[in-house]
Amino acid sequence: MASRTTTGVSQKAVTARLAFLDYLILVKPFIIALVLIATLSGMYIAAKTLPETSLIIWTLIGISLSTAGACTLNNYIDRDIDLVMKRTSTRPLPAGGIAPVKALYMGLALGLSSTAILWVFVNPVAALLSLAALFIYVVPYTLLTKRKTPYATFIGGVGGALPPIIGYAAVRPELDIYALALFVVIFAWQHPHFWSLALKYRFEYAKAGVRNLPVVKGVDATKRWITLWAAIMALVSTFPYFLGMAGVLYLASALAIGLLFLGMAVRFLFSERQVDMSLFFFSLVHLPVIYCMMIVDIL
Repeated sequence: MASRTTTGVSQKAVTARLAFLDYLILVKPFIIALVLIATLSGMYIAAKTLPETSLIIWTLIGISLSTAGACTLNNYIDRDIDLVMKRTSTRPLPAGGIAPVKALYMGLALGLSSTAILWVFVNPVAALLSLAALFIYVVPYTLLTKRKTPYATFIGGVGGALPPIIGYAAVRPELDIYALALFVVIFAWQHPHFWSLALKYRFEYAKAGVRNLPVVKGVDATKRWITLWAAIMALVSTFPYFLGMAGVLYLASALAIGLLFLGMAVRFLFSERQVDMSLFFFSLVHLPVIYCMMIVDIL
């Protein structure tokens, strides 16, 4: 009897762990981490020093919940195409680990709780910006344009570029040229980041009916767009220095990593290769370095 009881308890523990992992995958913790770094840099830029600890905590909690909500709702809407694509077919919703209705309610609850927390403990401007970011990413991008046009990334990019502005507004509830400079850095970064990955999975996207840039315009055109936006990223990443938001240490770091990324893009452009995942993986380092160096330079 004891053996059966022990076995039953262990099975429940395993089931609970698997359920936890499913929900963890659903909210995409790596994306949350990137968003938090960008948000924190916006706070430091606005404060020009270490912001109040309580403000940092409440802002990061709110942004974490908002990002988790956006990712969850994105997974809910895309569950049909995720099932078609091999890369995403094992995600919790297409694999049956989480019921779609649970993901829907969870995503809505996360988004609403985020707005409430930011409104009460931070300020209404940060709360409304966070809600706007979630709405743009979920509705105009994921629901309405992602599958229909190769230029949907420009719409989704707006929502994705708001976190540093939210961090800035948490300290200074206003939108000015400094907030805009933070915005354009992450907006420019998103395009080569996504397209370098989309090239690898373009046939899966085509099978799923997603008309993104590699599917509609082809490999060569996508390589040109990647190079163009890598150049734009290298340029706009210098704006914080020339606006007096960061110093020489930041400028040197931004130029070094930006020109290296651009060089990789140019090399890919003139190569015969149709995929270069080193660009994608380097972009995962590129953005955190940019925003971390903003913080280090202020400290």
